[in-house]
Amino acid sequence: MTKSTIFYLERLLSIVAAIILLQTLYFKFTAAPVSVHIFSTLGIEPWGRIGTGVMELIAGALLFIPRTTLYGAFLAFGIMAGAILSHILFLGIEVQGDGGNLFLLAMIVIICSFGVLALKKNEIITLLNTFLLKN
Repeated sequence: MTKSTIFYLERLLSIVAAIILLQTLYFKFTAAPVSVHIFSTLGIEPWGRIGTGVMELIAGALLFIPRTTLYGAFLAFGIMAGAILSHILFLGIEVQGDGGNLFLLAMIVIICSFGVLALKKNEIITLLNTFLLKN
């Protein structure tokens, strides 16, 4: 793959993940019934809902900025890993008759985030070497 192809693919994956993350904030920050139900079931309502929303806001913003995409992808991957595990272990794939849409959106974000991380593997290696050599 050429450098420009990698760049545009990385931007596409980042923007898709960011849009999904930012679009769902409305439901978290307005205490939509489905959002309250999810976090109540997990036993972390309201602070888990608000905290997750803040973290998703940060991840979405980082994903939009090319210089910070790597950090946004790491953060989004971690948040979505938690969301997917919560669905599998506690909530079920379908929540309040949503047809599994929330689970599907989490899967799309984690796949996009993983794609960004894979495309930026050289940057990750450089970052790790920098930290390992300093210590």
